[in-house]
Amino acid sequence: MTIDLHIHSTFSDGSMSPTELVQYAHKLGLTAIAITDHDTIEGVEEAMHFGDQLGVEVVSGLELSIKLGDCAVHLLGYLFSPLDSDLLLALQRLQVARLERNRVILENLNRLGVDVKMQELKKISCHGQSGRPHIAQILVKKGVVKNIDEAFDRYLAKGGLAYAPRAVFQAEEAIRMIKDAGGLAVLAHPQQLEKSGKDVNAVITKLRTAGLDGVEVYYPTHSRQFKKKLLFVAKKLGLLITGGSDYHGTIRPGTTLAGGKNCSVPINVLEEMKQRLEKIHSLSLTKPLD
Repeated sequence: MTIDLHIHSTFSDGSMSPTELVQYAHKLGLTAIAITDHDTIEGVEEAMHFGDQLGVEVVSGLELSIKLGDCAVHLLGYLFSPLDSDLLLALQRLQVARLERNRVILENLNRLGVDVKMQELKKISCHGQSGRPHIAQILVKKGVVKNIDEAFDRYLAKGGLAYAPRAVFQAEEAIRMIKDAGGLAVLAHPQQLEKSGKDVNAVITKLRTAGLDGVEVYYPTHSRQFKKKLLFVAKKLGLLITGGSDYHGTIRPGTTLAGGKNCSVPINVLEEMKQRLEKIHSLSLTKPLD
């Protein structure tokens, strides 16, 4: 048995709705999941509703792109209150920044002779967040590029012909935002940092100082040796261990949810996360007032 704490729905850049993801998780025998859409929690309520019906536990989740100095990092948030007003306001700010970047990228593409209209982007993203993955899909559909990777390499990634930056939170601010909403902050897919030439140990240590609660150890592309390395660092720094498939649906052919030959995430991971939150809550209740 396994759980999956890193999944994307149609509310960001996944191809399946929250309801479809819960049904798929139930079919595969998963006991718990988290929908971790980029910069939005719009799909959490729907997933929780159908999770209750099918007996699949759905916990609140979120994925944020953040900065640690000049280092780009992805941060996962879990078990926070989806109704927290400060969190919702912060996410609105990120959504505005996303829309502005989309506008600039489309202008850049048009100047390059690649005709992509905002209406096309809205149509392909349907609802929720729209962003570079959706623009990449349009470029593939139009035959401008052969696949999503080429779309990013040539046009959309940093240094690409149509790239545009967007405003993101710094690490301390993002971690505090998640924790103030009652949740836990976890570093996502740390091997991506290693591939970009970063010192993973140093990044995790700095994030721990900023309040990080855990690190994503179980991930489809993490080798046994890299997982061993992460487990050592997590134990040394007192960090929680999490994991998930980072499933996006048909956007990434050949992928699936956790379990089987894909990464498996032990079910006790979620229990340990809940226990950590209970401990944090009990400490806050016993802390003397100033």
